[in-house]
Amino acid sequence: MTATRQGTPLYRDPAAPVDDRVRDLLARMTPREKAGQLNQRMYGWDAYRRTPDGGFELTDALYAETERFAGLGALYGLLRADAWSGVGHTTGSGAEAGAELAHLVQRHVVEHSRLGIPALFVEEVPHGHMALDGTVLPVNLAVGAGWDPGLYERAAAHAAAELRARGGHVALVSALDIARDPRWGRTEECFGEDPYLAARLTEALVRGMQGEREPDGPFAPDKAPVVLKHFAGQGATVGGRNSAESELGLRELHEIHLPAAHAGVRAGAAAVMAAYNEVDGMPCCGNRALLTGLLRHRWGFDGLVMADGLAVDRLARVTGDKISAGALALDAGVDLSLWDEGFTHLEEAVERGLVSEEALDQAVARVLRLKFRLGLFEQPYSAGPFPDPAAGRDLSTALARAAVTLLHNDHGVLPVSTGSCIALLGPHADTVAHQLGDYTAPQRPGIGTSVLDALRRTGVDVRHAKGCALTGDDLSGIPEAIAAAAASDLAVLVLGGSSARTPGTEFDANGAARTVVSEMTCGEGVDLAGLRLGAAQHALLDAVTATGTPTVVVLVQGRPHAVPEAAERAAALLTVWYPGPWGGEAIADVLLGRAGPMGRLPVSVPRSAGHLPVYYNHKDTEYGGYVDDGAGPLHSFGHGLAYTSFAYGPPRLSGRTVEVDVTNTGERHGRTVAQLYLRRLVTPVWPRALELRGFQAVDLEPGECRTVAFGLGPDQLAQVGADLETAVLPGTVEIRVAESARRALTAVPVELRVDQSFTAPDETPL
Repeated sequence: MTATRQGTPLYRDPAAPVDDRVRDLLARMTPREKAGQLNQRMYGWDAYRRTPDGGFELTDALYAETERFAGLGALYGLLRADAWSGVGHTTGSGAEAGAELAHLVQRHVVEHSRLGIPALFVEEVPHGHMALDGTVLPVNLAVGAGWDPGLYERAAAHAAAELRARGGHVALVSALDIARDPRWGRTEECFGEDPYLAARLTEALVRGMQGEREPDGPFAPDKAPVVLKHFAGQGATVGGRNSAESELGLRELHEIHLPAAHAGVRAGAAAVMAAYNEVDGMPCCGNRALLTGLLRHRWGFDGLVMADGLAVDRLARVTGDKISAGALALDAGVDLSLWDEGFTHLEEAVERGLVSEEALDQAVARVLRLKFRLGLFEQPYSAGPFPDPAAGRDLSTALARAAVTLLHNDHGVLPVSTGSCIALLGPHADTVAHQLGDYTAPQRPGIGTSVLDALRRTGVDVRHAKGCALTGDDLSGIPEAIAAAAASDLAVLVLGGSSARTPGTEFDANGAARTVVSEMTCGEGVDLAGLRLGAAQHALLDAVTATGTPTVVVLVQGRPHAVPEAAERAAALLTVWYPGPWGGEAIADVLLGRAGPMGRLPVSVPRSAGHLPVYYNHKDTEYGGYVDDGAGPLHSFGHGLAYTSFAYGPPRLSGRTVEVDVTNTGERHGRTVAQLYLRRLVTPVWPRALELRGFQAVDLEPGECRTVAFGLGPDQLAQVGADLETAVLPGTVEIRVAESARRALTAVPVELRVDQSFTAPDETPL
């Protein structure tokens, strides 16, 4: 223990190096205090209650928790509001009161900690801060459809600023799950099915949330450390069932599920969350090979590892009891638990020799280091400036607009002709709640814009009929919809799903939906055996298209539903992944041609659940289709049309750069996304059919031609070798540039030889 010249403890000196401060504080702590720093046991909404005068008071539950460990390491969800927490506008803290509540709790924690150690306030920020009055962004699948890391970086920065302005510190954000089976209810939380696209967006997330800074430098008042969820392989769940087993080989893990995490770590992510699933027989939160061998030793990660909710206690199936489960998780590399009992017994686990005191100290040091970097010891009750809400709305709308994806447009029925009378139909036509996605706080009345609201504000002649609900088989509203369609020039049929939680929904202890009693068809715990829409929606689609009125179908969804009838019968088809509160504006802008469709599919769309899997980057084997149907997707990864057309010339190699000329051959301004794919011909390990390794958005006026150039460095050419190390390996590759994965299969390639000697390893590691 060290003191400054003024006699104050070294850990209190803001000018001292962070590592010195950590060592000094750690040396002063008791085993009980150390264990307390690694626990995040409370639900934050149980720490307070509203008083009759509109203020807040702390609860006995918080008093007991801080007394148990002479302080509090971290508190989850203090500002969270949703059906699971039961927090709403009358019981929770709005934008103006968030910092007040955070300061009240923090003051109690600091005053009841012998050494004055503040708590970390950890919050859900999946697509905006999940708190009352927080800006809701489109879900990750919509972000993936935008193919625009720069825009997402700006939106992430706004979300971080809102979090810090309300007294929160750490942001939990899904980024690492790869969507391989759309039956999984959490598909909406994925950036898509491709590791390269997910990696670029994860980098943007980290830069936006955490800002540009030195690796061990302090966080700015409007920046937040990000916890990347979930490490690793959670998207490989069997059968698309939440928290199910994963049949995940190490090559699939390294090639598909780890690149986004590695990119996030290289970008400086402060923390990762260990996933629920197991890898090679061991759950991630108890997997030392994953959390220490790979993450820390091979990748050099020195940040925090947090367990997912109640995941540590599940390890008792391996160890026999929760005390040894906590010891296993700590030794594996977990630093911070979530709602578990196992970590509450770490002091006893060390005394019994189940885990070393050194492992305990290392974990505590990582928690303390993050608190010092946040400046919590100097300013435990501070909050950053509140960002302009209008800027948040603009960013949310821009993300939504960028994600609207045109899948087909027969005879140019879109954009809507001036003076047309539109029949706006379907259960998604006049709703905001079903546009929002899972992990969303309750919205105040008047927030957001439905498709109907947005069209009416433009002065378009609109007839509206709901037709049916999202779920169920009630067909009583269909005749009204038929009449509206028959009397109009164009029918716009807005169908889809919903992740809107309601108070009647039953939840597991970790917040996943258990029994759905609403129109919720997607979200955590809401997995589907099939990918069809509700029966009434299909009946409505059949009835409206049968009128002979040209019909545009808009699918608002959190996963790709299988609706081949829309592809066959609709004159145009748009897909929009939950676009957030102002998604109606984005959809209306594209329908009317005020904005062009810019989205590209981040996932392949199946014809049916029976066709799964349909992701584009499967292994390159010579298998055929089914006897009764083809094996390919209805729409491929990367697909998306504009209100114009483009021509791609043949690619040209120039050193370590490939160039291609792209021309707008249509009559309107438009955007295309040039996508660089590799197809490996001669390779040390068996290749995939295609691999995305670059993309650029190109805006062109009619007749304009531009040369697009892609560098060919390690990020493009590297692959996972037989030794499971990622490197540029010898071989021959084809380079293809096209508008989608399907187009890339027939695009003219250019061949590149990577000349190195190759020696196979003695054996392939397990």
